Amino acid sequence: MKSDSLKCGAQNAPHRALYHALGLTEEEVSRPLVGIVSSYNEIVPGHMNLDKIVEAVKLGVAMAGGTPIVFPAIAVCDGIAMGHTGMKYSLVTRDLIADSTEAMTLAHGFDALVMVPNCDKNVPGLLMAAARLDLPTVFVSGGPMLAGHVDGGRTSFSSISEAVGQYNAGKITEEKLREYEHKTCPTCGSCSGMYTANSMNCLTEAMGMGLKGNGTIPAVYSARLELAKHAGMAVMDLVRKGVTARQIMTKEALMNALTVDMALGCSTNSMLHLPAIAHECGVELNLDVANAISEKTPNLCHLAPAGRTYIEQLDEAGGVYAVMNELSKKGLLHTDCMTVSGSTIGECIAECPNLDHSVIRPVEDPYSETGGIAVLRGNLAPEGSVVKRSAVAPEMLVHEGPARVFDGEEEAQKAINAGLIHPGDVVVIRYEGPKGGPGMREMLNPTSAIMGMGLGSSVALITDGRFSGATRGACVGHITPEAASGGLIGVVEEGDTIRIDIPGHSIELLVDQAVLEERMKHFVPKKKEVTGYLKRYASLVSGGAYGAILN
Repeated sequence: MKSDSLKCGAQNAPHRALYHALGLTEEEVSRPLVGIVSSYNEIVPGHMNLDKIVEAVKLGVAMAGGTPIVFPAIAVCDGIAMGHTGMKYSLVTRDLIADSTEAMTLAHGFDALVMVPNCDKNVPGLLMAAARLDLPTVFVSGGPMLAGHVDGGRTSFSSISEAVGQYNAGKITEEKLREYEHKTCPTCGSCSGMYTANSMNCLTEAMGMGLKGNGTIPAVYSARLELAKHAGMAVMDLVRKGVTARQIMTKEALMNALTVDMALGCSTNSMLHLPAIAHECGVELNLDVANAISEKTPNLCHLAPAGRTYIEQLDEAGGVYAVMNELSKKGLLHTDCMTVSGSTIGECIAECPNLDHSVIRPVEDPYSETGGIAVLRGNLAPEGSVVKRSAVAPEMLVHEGPARVFDGEEEAQKAINAGLIHPGDVVVIRYEGPKGGPGMREMLNPTSAIMGMGLGSSVALITDGRFSGATRGACVGHITPEAASGGLIGVVEEGDTIRIDIPGHSIELLVDQAVLEERMKHFVPKKKEVTGYLKRYASLVSGGAYGAILN
């Protein structure tokens, strides 16, 4: 055991004295030390129940012969951080989480880890740490929120976001807005649609790092506590067998995750996180690979915001494994990949049929023959950009219109609220990329306002920033190079024609090349004065098309 170098022999008596100061018995010190990385806090709804999950994990570890020891990871609630300076601090926490987990683990000589995340950046941050540390590791999340109910229908976080746009457009009353406010998010858990948190939690199952149900069992179900106990037991089995994270997080496992991503219609943020996780695994996962997988992977689910089904319904339909069972019928998965359960993916999904074809389409009858995410390139994004194709209205899959240009989210939001955006427009929001933001803010408020005002089938939005998993519509993000790095998006002018062709994977600024060359010759990107962590982050971060990894 790794911890033996801290625990055994006379020279380590000082270490053992400190273990005894923790109240650990000699029996506990002699066992494998299992770090339980808890993302619990009292400000994130998806994390307020993690104390109970952690206690269940500890019990499972102890029952299986290990000594569980808890240490923390931070978390930002993207919903609360949305639309103000706070959103600059969301994506950047992914690397803080990975770095601090590395520091705590290596400083204290843990033999294994159980990661207990739930929301947007905690799951990828801890997956990055797991790959970097390469110890026996199991993931168990806090689980998804149950859907809300308004007017007899289910609702999710995107419902309240779009209700604000409806209210501003005079389509609903203040009383109805308050009803959405109080009923949209009825329980603890990660927001109830296929947003970023649930996307990444589902992908822990696809890549073999989480047990069955980790992505879909609702936070308030007692089955979630049972899962946590089994996660504690499973990590001890990995310790005994000597199975470490990178033995599970192989290139093939990451390809499985990308394939399931396309079938589920996951958040575009997965296109930031999967390359960053792959980088820590020593695997290259670029956007070209994503398009190749998308072209052969059918989209089987239209979960909110793309449709009117929710994570609790996906769980009832058989969960992630049922989706993978469907995909295996076309030979789209590497079924021999190992999982933290000790069984292969093929063995895990064999007895998990699709129980509800209205939630998970059969592979013979998909929503589309291609995956939920598309990567677009062109003169506006020569290094790539990303769109959630499965959440785009059919009439907007190809769109050409005049640019409405804004240097930041706030400018754009004011124009949308004031009714200055018209059918056919292409809203351009720049200087929101990883460097230019800095921090690559999510543009949920502008996209929700456009939807709420009834412009979702006629207005597109492009940005060097990114989108919430709650975003739907013709919204193209991660444009690379970004404006702050000298990208062409920085010289788009009001009224320029932009053409977006999602099936053709292209995004073009239709301006004469000689004119563009002249503009670029005189272009000096704007710079923002930032301090502290954001300043360090901006100096190190790569473009969105590369996973916003730190160089």
